[in-house]
Amino acid sequence: MQRILVIDDQSYVRATVVTALRANGFEAVAVESGPAGLGAITESKFDLAIVDVYMPGMDGIKVIKELRSQHSELPIVAMSGVQIGVSEHTALDHLSKVPGLSEVVCLRKPFRPHELLEAVQSALRLAA
Repeated sequence: MQRILVIDDQSYVRATVVTALRANGFEAVAVESGPAGLGAITESKFDLAIVDVYMPGMDGIKVIKELRSQHSELPIVAMSGVQIGVSEHTALDHLSKVPGLSEVVCLRKPFRPHELLEAVQSALRLAA
């Protein structure tokens, strides 16, 4: 069974993602912050990480960069729903331009369970 680490500061998002993943045969572990996620990944092996971009304290971009520096082959799904200014764009629209983050799969909030699963499968395929 593949293990997925979910890092998001919003409890209802964590619960929704974990429920969808478990219903589809994944083992999911959820934490509420970047530092907690980095701690979890040093204590246990994960096959994929799902990281919220906007979190208080250590934001998701910093978390993803740290995950990549420690586990360069770890597939990552970044998720965000926060729009930049008055545009329809989110930070996800610019993520591929950040050095070292071009292979992060992006998932825009709000999402449906099938969109989450498609993002997970896409990230796992990229890493294969």
